[in-house]
Amino acid sequence: MSNLVKIIFAAALTLSIVLPLAAFAAGEKTKGRYKTALGVNAFLFFGTLIVSSIFMFNGSAFAEETAGAVTGTVAGMGYLAAALSTGLACIGGGIAVSAAASAALGAISEDGSILGKSLIFVGLAEGVCLYGLIISFMILGKL
Repeated sequence: MSNLVKIIFAAALTLSIVLPLAAFAAGEKTKGRYKTALGVNAFLFFGTLIVSSIFMFNGSAFAEETAGAVTGTVAGMGYLAAALSTGLACIGGGIAVSAAASAALGAISEDGSILGKSLIFVGLAEGVCLYGLIISFMILGKL
């Protein structure tokens, strides 16, 4: 795919985000117009994304395989697994911390002596993120 096509697709993706929201911001701000702008935004963005994916993966490439090296597909899946383990663990940890921290702040405002107990629960929730990061390092170590 040529550089000109890549630039056109990048511009189309940017415009698919900017134009509907600019049209909404320029006019009267109602709930119906917001929903319409959001729907047009999603349609244009994902439509451009699908068309660019079709153009990007059109064709074939041949690579030389070396002995003892991890093949491209296996390495790609490994990197994807490492990214997903970290990302999903951090999303889950963020949800857990939001619930635990807000409850801990409320409890501390009532009784300041339970600060240590509440910090333990918030720390346990943050530990989920660290476990995901450790798993991703283990996956990357195997590649």
